[in-house]
Amino acid sequence: MGATTTNTARRMVALAGGLVLATACVLDVAAAQPAAQLPFGVGERMTYTARVARMGKVGTAVMRVDGPEDVRGTAAYVLSFDFSARVGPVKAVDNTKSWFDPQRMAALRFYKHERHPLARHDERVELFPGERRWEGSEGAGGYSPTDEPLDELSFMFYIRTLALVPDTTYTFSRHFDAARSPTSLRVVKHEQLSTPAGDFATVLVELRVKDPRRYKGTGVIRINLSDDAQRVPVRIESAMPVIGTAVLTLDSYTAPAQRLVAGHF
Repeated sequence: MGATTTNTARRMVALAGGLVLATACVLDVAAAQPAAQLPFGVGERMTYTARVARMGKVGTAVMRVDGPEDVRGTAAYVLSFDFSARVGPVKAVDNTKSWFDPQRMAALRFYKHERHPLARHDERVELFPGERRWEGSEGAGGYSPTDEPLDELSFMFYIRTLALVPDTTYTFSRHFDAARSPTSLRVVKHEQLSTPAGDFATVLVELRVKDPRRYKGTGVIRINLSDDAQRVPVRIESAMPVIGTAVLTLDSYTAPAQRLVAGHF
């Protein structure tokens, strides 16, 4: 495989990983509390166009909320992120799911399948919030620093519930794996964006996340959330070491049929 093909594969994987890695940990600041009504619910669906700097459109992504499904006696939302991209013969996919308890605001189960020409990664994790522990496939497992843990994907939905105060930096330490904490979130500014889904007033936030497997250090994710009660992720930009900039832009949005009041299924 030539250098161009290899770099293309790495760019596409970084794009998918960048979006999901924005979900690394959860806010520890008391001032930022969940809203009374969740901005997401079953039936919500968001589609995106994936672009990489200097390469144009390379693929698509979909985020959605399904369920509820039973996980060890708890009714959980099923959060999904499905990404696929291709440039010539090079193809990459990322399928991620999180089973999320909206009463506790915690993840109960996590699944990830990532495939590209350079590698394959599969991960299955059971989270036990009350016991502050997690069990992964192939004997992995460990201590969780919180009894309200989140995984990569559920964090994307959780930050939509927060009151994002301008010019403020928050600290996160609720990823189920203690090694992935802390993460910081900085509220950068308000800005107007035009997308295929429409024009949006947005709040730009910048996340600094830890993931030894992908970043070998700290990764930077910039997310534009709609400046309204829904806090829809309108644009996600990932600045990756060596690889460059990858972007997801909202193409369409389907609102949930009903939104849950936090803590009441």
